[in-house]
Formats: sequence, C-alpha cells, structure tokens
Amino acid sequence: MSDKSDELARILNRRRRNRWWLWPLLALVLLAGAAAVWAARQGAGTAVAYVTEPVARGALTVTVTATGTVQPTTQVEVSSELSGTIAAVEVDYNDEVEVGQALARLDDTRLRAQVANAEASLEAAEGRLEQAQATAREAAENYRSRSTLDQRGIASHLDLIASEAANHRAIAEVKIAEADLTLARASLDVQRVDLAKSVIRSPIKGIVLDRAAETGQIVASSLNTPVLFTLAEDLNRMELRVDIDEADIGRVRMGNRATFRVDAFPARSFKAEIVQVRYAPETTEGVVTYKAILSVDNSDRLLRPGMTATATITVADVAEALLVPNAALRFVPPAAPSAGGQGGNRGGGLLGLIMPRPPGPSSGPATDGGPSVWVLRGGEPQAVAVETGETDGRRTEIRGGELAEGDAVITDQREAG
Repeated sequence: MSDKSDELARILNRRRRNRWWLWPLLALVLLAGAAAVWAARQGAGTAVAYVTEPVARGALTVTVTATGTVQPTTQVEVSSELSGTIAAVEVDYNDEVEVGQALARLDDTRLRAQVANAEASLEAAEGRLEQAQATAREAAENYRSRSTLDQRGIASHLDLIASEAANHRAIAEVKIAEADLTLARASLDVQRVDLAKSVIRSPIKGIVLDRAAETGQIVASSLNTPVLFTLAEDLNRMELRVDIDEADIGRVRMGNRATFRVDAFPARSFKAEIVQVRYAPETTEGVVTYKAILSVDNSDRLLRPGMTATATITVADVAEALLVPNAALRFVPPAAPSAGGQGGNRGGGLLGLIMPRPPGPSSGPATDGGPSVWVLRGGEPQAVAVETGETDGRRTEIRGGELAEGDAVITDQREAG
C-alpha cells in the first residue's frame, strides 16, 4: 500500500513540473492584449480636426486705457497777504468773478490810520524841503555878497569863509530834506498798498469753487496762510489728467484722440485730445505711470472738477488691414511621430506593439524664428511666415507674407469625432 502511494505522488509531481510553461504563456497573452488596446488608442488619437478662421480685411483700431480726473485748465488758490480780521465776504460758492473783483475785505481801521500818518509825514517832509531850499538860497546869496566885498577889500576874509561854510551846510540840508521827502513818499506808498491789500481780489476771471473765508475770521499772514478761496478759470475748457502705464507710454503721442466716460453720465462718451505727455514718472505701490494731459470741451458745463474718468486713447488706426486672430499666431501643431517601422514603432511584431515609439521631430514651421501662421490647404496644415503690424489684443494686422484674404488659418485642433 505504501508503494502505491509513493508511485501516485511521483506521477502528480511529474505532471506539475510539465505545466510550468503555462504561466509564461498566460503572461505573454495578457501583454499582447494590453499592447493591442494601447495601439488602438494611439491609432484613434491620430485623427484630428482643425479649428480655422478665414483671413479677412477690415478696420483695426488700437487703443490704450487709462484712468484719471477732470480738472480746470487753471485753478488758483487765494489767501491773504496781510494779517487781520475779515470784515466782509463778498462772494459765495459757484459765483462767477472778474479780474480784480473783491472777494473779501479785512478790517482796515488800523491801515487807514497808518495811511493818514504817512500822509502827514509826507507833508512835513515837503515843508522841511521848502524850508531847506529857502535857507540854501539865502546862504548862496550871502556868500556871493561876501565874495564881492572880499574882492573889493571891504569885508574881512574870515567873514567870506563863514558865509561859504553856511552855504555848503544849506546845500546839504536841502539834500537831507529831499531824502526825507523820498522816504516819506515811499512809506506812504507802502501804507497805501497795504490798505489796498486789505481787499482780497480775484486774480483771474472764473468761478468760485471753494470758500473758506467767514466774516469775523482772524487771518494770520505766514508761510502756512490758509487758503480762503479756490478759483477755477473758464470751465468751458477743462483738462483730463490720466496716468499712462509704462508699458503703454511708448505708443502715446501728443495729438492722439481719446474718448472717456464719467460715472455721472455712464451712457455718454466725451471727446478729448492729448496736449501734453509729461516725462516725470509717478510711482505708486511699485507701479510706474506717466501723466498725460487731455484737452476737453466742456461748453455744456456737464463736467465738474474732480470727476473720475476712464479714457480710451486711440494710438493707431488702420483703415484697410489684412487681419488674423491672435490665436492663429500662437497655434503650433503637436510633434508628429517618426517614420519607419510599422506605424513608426520601434520594431515589428509583439515587441513593437508593447514598446512605445519615441517622439518624432517637430512639425513646426520651417521659418527663421519670425512670426508665422498655419494655413489649412488641401486638408493638411502648412506653415506660412508672415510680417505682423498693429494689434488690438484680439486681432493682428498682417503686412507681409504669402497670406491672402480668405485663407483658413488654424487657431486650434481637437480629436475628430
């Protein structure tokens, strides 16, 4: 019984050893199936459909956007040159004023007294001058008489010397009196100017934007004299001050036309024109901008100082341009598979199905590195080198190259359904 059991065990062991080749065969079948699925997917992925747009002709307008504020062409802040108490305020907000018109008046009681004192001093100086001139005439006549008598030997020589000295003193007194008179006149002029400045007047023809003066207010003349009135010149002409980004400043020029909108009139567009582009930079939180000044016609008085505006500046305008979408300039087909072998595989047979093929050379355009577009011709993409011009961010002008109106430029691709 034991011998039969041992014999049966040996037979079973031999059968197990004879089946070892089934496992590698099974693994090989599984790999072949996976390779077939992968190859099928690769083959399905090679079929693509191209998204195209026709090349067209049309107008191209290139603009730059900037924000800023509406301001008067000329704005003047008026203060007082004198210290004193405001006795009267002659104008109010929005009043139109002329050049020299009184805006406010200071209490001039002390100033008028000073003018009266200076006038009296002037009269006294004039009297002293007349007195000195009379004395000088008398001394001069006395000196001539003494000189004549001295020549005849009648008067003593000492008397002649005394009369000569008196004549010189009289002449000097006249000069002193004349200087005092000049000083008195100058002092009177100063007092009269101060009296005139007690009336604060408008230096321009315009409108009162702001008024900080009140009757009874004490004004102290110093380096930090408060602003009493803010005046704006003719509001029929305004200016728009906008900040141009440094990336756009190279395209902005004097004479560029612009339109802008303000929040007060969102449905209306106002016209403007650049009259100045300043060289001085302005840096805010690391952003560099440059100030541009635009002239605005405000004859209807809709715009007010300080309004925030968003301006669209036209920097280029092409009437008849050959246009392509910017997506066409960015499009590049994916790399094509390399030729050779079965479908470009590394080898034939099962190994070729299992091992992935290496990437092939790029199918990009054979250009010199310049801009190009891909055109669908005969169902196949073809690279065309072009010379580009202006762009508005969505479309680009084509100035040169073998591209014609109506050509279908490729902008994208997708798997064929």
